[in-house]
Formats: sequence, C-alpha cells, structure tokens
Amino acid sequence: MKAVVIREHGGPEVLRLEERPLPEPGPGEARVRVHAVALNHLDLWVRKGVPGHAFPLPIVPGCDIAGTLDAAGPGVRLREGDPVLVGPGVSCGTCRDCRAGRENLCREYGILGETRDGGCAEYVVVPAQNLFPKPAHLDYPQAAAVPLVFLTAWHMLLGRAGIRAGETLLVHAAGSGVSSAAIQIARLVGARVLATASTAEKCRRARALGAEIAVNHREADFVQEVRSWTGKRGVDVALDHVGEQTFDRTVRCLARGGRYVTCGATSGYEMKTDFRLVYFKSLSILGSTMGGSHELAEVLEHVAAGRLSPTLDRVLPLERVAEAHAHLETRQGFGKTVLVP
Repeated sequence: MKAVVIREHGGPEVLRLEERPLPEPGPGEARVRVHAVALNHLDLWVRKGVPGHAFPLPIVPGCDIAGTLDAAGPGVRLREGDPVLVGPGVSCGTCRDCRAGRENLCREYGILGETRDGGCAEYVVVPAQNLFPKPAHLDYPQAAAVPLVFLTAWHMLLGRAGIRAGETLLVHAAGSGVSSAAIQIARLVGARVLATASTAEKCRRARALGAEIAVNHREADFVQEVRSWTGKRGVDVALDHVGEQTFDRTVRCLARGGRYVTCGATSGYEMKTDFRLVYFKSLSILGSTMGGSHELAEVLEHVAAGRLSPTLDRVLPLERVAEAHAHLETRQGFGKTVLVP
C-alpha cells in the first residue's frame, strides 16, 4: 500500500510517500480502507517535532479517517464493506478513567498518527472500538473533517466550560477546524458567539456558521468589540487555541465568573496575564484535550441529523501531502484540508 511516512522532523519535504506492507489486524482490531483523511495542526507538530517530546518515528501521520471496513481481526464482529469514521483517540480501555468515559485522561491515551500509525495511507489498522458509522449524507472527505475538531470543540465547550443557553462566547481563529466547529456547537446549545478572524472573507463565513459578530482582528481591537457587544460586561466563555498572542487580552474579555478554555497554543506556549484578574473576578482557566468516545457519538448524532456540519477548505490527492501541509501552515484557509488516497 501507499503511505506517507515521517522518518525525521523538518519541513514539508520530510513527508515521504512510500510503499509499505498491508497491515494485518490483530485481536480486537480492524483494517480500514482509507477514502479520506483530514489534516490537523497535530500533523504539523508531529512533522516538525516538539521540544521535549519524542514521537515514535518512523510514523504514518493522520488521525481523522473515513473509509470502509476492509478486514476484521479475531473477536471482531463487524461487516466488511461498511462505511465508517474512525475515532482519533486510543486508550487502554480498562482503567478507571476509561471505564468512566474519560478516555482522554487515561495515562496511556494517544492519538492516531501521533503515538501509532495513522491514516495518511491507503489502509490503516485501528482498534475496532474506534469505529463509528459514517453519517449517510456525508461523502468521505466531509466525514473525515468531523472527528477531531468536533470532539475537541464539544469537550471544550460542554465538558470543560459548561456553556449554557443564553451565555456569550468569544471564539478566536474562526477559520480553524476547532473554531468553526465551536461556533456551530455554541449556536446549537443556544449561546451567542463573537468570533475573530484575519480577513473579511473569514468573518463573513464565521457569520454564516452562526457567529452573531465577527471581528477582523487585523483591523479592530477585539477587546473593545467584546466590551461594546456585551455592554461592558464581558463574555461568559472564551475559546482560544492561539495562545501567547491572544491570552492576556482574552482573559481581560471575561465577565465575572468567566471561563477561559484552551486546547493548544499555536502562537507560543508562554502565556502571561495579571492574575489579580483571575482571583478578583473568580475566573477559571481550563485546559482541554480531545474528549470521550461517548461525546463523539453524541456529536455524530447531531451531524447525522444535519444540526452540525463539517467545513471543508480543500481536498487534495495523497501525493500532494507536502502542499497540504504548507497550505495549513499559511493559515489562509477556512475549515479542513483533506487528503484522498
């Protein structure tokens, strides 16, 4: 089979398309024929490397996978040929957190394409418990654009920040996969959204997804826009994965009792703010990584019913993986970049 392999860290040039043996599913596993795999910033980190963290190179990247069940391992009762989505998280399945539906807190938790081979290939072997039926009305590229970003945004807003109907939400980087999902989820539960983006077109698309206000942060101060929008009260929740560039000003946008929730820091990891704001205003700063499989199942119910929809930027053949990575790094797109073998 063809597979994208990372053997050393570096720029897009380290992404090699190689021939690999067809993987065989073991007990409790299934082999999926990949029809589409969506990219995430995780793929950039795996390719470039993260100081202080060792990835198991060589590795096949890609965690957002849609395809058909090709073969079932011993003990797996699934029908070959069924269209499936693959849950991106892998855990031990037996610890207290896994049994409680908090797989993302498992000490052995990992992500496909990060801790074991992922889906930038023609076939991938995954735990059978990671398979979900593909929503029938979505094609494979659309389906691949769902799992990681919607699971992440769902857990951030509902599992961690506990957002409620009538509350206000500030969402940064509206064109990203997580943020475009978060706008939809917030509107689904009845929250109001102010989103930031870097161009007028991205602002337009953010409003089309459900943002009440969209601010071009290159032309306006989002702090002042939040004050005006909320009558100087501040927002109840802020969702931010930009990090260093936005952290302090975002904390200052929060209302009393407000919640700041983050799943990453793409602009830098050393965030600073005046912590008197945190304790005098009873603020919460919440970290969030992925979510539980029951949350992904709930997300997929909403997707199947048409209440949530993936946002695609472009679909490229697997052979153009280096181009796809380079495009993702420019931050010029809106929504997901998807590869098809």
